[in-house]
Amino acid sequence: MTAATPARILIVDDDRGVVDFLCEMLVKRGYLAQGETSPHSALARVGREDFNLVIADVEMPELRGLDLLKEIHAVKPQQLVMLITAFGSIDLAVESVRAGACDFITKPFKIGVVYLAIERALRERKMLREITRLRVTRPEIEPAGLVACSPAMKAAIDIARRAAMTSTTVLLTGETGTGKSALARLIHQSGPRKVGPFTELNCAAIPTSLVESELFGVRKGAFTDARENRDGLLVSARGGTLFLDEIGELPTEAQAKLLQVLESGRVRALGASHEEIIDARLIAATNQQLEDRLREGRFRPDLYYRLNVIRIDVPPLRERRDDILPLVDLLLQRAGDKLGRQVVGVSAAALRKLMSHPWPGNVRELSNMIERAVALAEHDTLLPEDFDLPSPTSTGDDLLGIAAGKELSLEQVEQEYVRRMIEAKGGNKAAAARALGINRRKLYRKLS
Repeated sequence: MTAATPARILIVDDDRGVVDFLCEMLVKRGYLAQGETSPHSALARVGREDFNLVIADVEMPELRGLDLLKEIHAVKPQQLVMLITAFGSIDLAVESVRAGACDFITKPFKIGVVYLAIERALRERKMLREITRLRVTRPEIEPAGLVACSPAMKAAIDIARRAAMTSTTVLLTGETGTGKSALARLIHQSGPRKVGPFTELNCAAIPTSLVESELFGVRKGAFTDARENRDGLLVSARGGTLFLDEIGELPTEAQAKLLQVLESGRVRALGASHEEIIDARLIAATNQQLEDRLREGRFRPDLYYRLNVIRIDVPPLRERRDDILPLVDLLLQRAGDKLGRQVVGVSAAALRKLMSHPWPGNVRELSNMIERAVALAEHDTLLPEDFDLPSPTSTGDDLLGIAAGKELSLEQVEQEYVRRMIEAKGGNKAAAARALGINRRKLYRKLS
């Protein structure tokens, strides 16, 4: 509570001396405190007036404090009630809390203890009111666990759904952690091949010498370590989808063979004497600029054009901020289930902190941050200090810091700045062009 809006507190005790003392001390503390010696009169006041907190004695002749608590909650279920008694015991404390008391203190008490209990109760109530219970209004999650409230992500998913109904090769591009693997699963699950397997290979995660045997298969004796016949992923994904992540890391030798397989629809395992027909839909993904690798001679142009039939650019999280809140809710639930901890939600201050972060690691970074917070938090509501994020003054938080860290070209930095200006102007390109000091035609050229 602020000084402008002090909390209203009702003291209920059959001892007039206790009521007068607490009212006097709480008024000096800055609260609006009033008292009643009759629990029935107190109950009537609670019914017609609003109090931030009710402090009631447990042992009163007309009505015990626990019974008064139940009567109050029958009228106002969210009313904060604190119990005070001279007959303190662990059992009574447990019974009070179970009945819905926000706290429990015993007589004789020090006024400082009462102050702390009141401040804690009001602070926790304020925090709970700030919690964003996103599950109430959470949009429906896509089958692959994707969240799409932002226009950019909705557009990507719309293309993915249409691509799912074809057998055409799809190329997913986007930064690390944006959800390319999840989008590949959505394409698989939305099409006629959903009854088949979804097979995934990260081309950057296996040694170069094993790529061909993993993809195309191997026959016993084909090389020293080939001790048995083994089908490649192109064959084992029959009837389903093969997802090749980090396709830009595929060795050039394997690129030539993959192109041949895609063109012919047949694959020959290493050491085999005959070819096998393949029946797998191919989805490839990369976090690199394949065009740069083409210019460097590290990726075959013919394979690039064969893969780049339907291209879906998965937007980074900083360009889909409308998705952050529902993602936080989804990831909270996942982290709680994984760690066996129930988290009520995230405070408004913490959400503001999450919304302002640029998320260079995208959804993966957010997921890891949420899991860490759930694992280490000492309470059921995540606060700003639970998130180990760089301060806003950190060089890594601004556009130039991110650009330097990623070694972006001057042209890429300029394009990103133009996009951010458009976003800052609510999508109004004319206003963005005026702020940038250029005309709209030049703005469109810079975007392209």
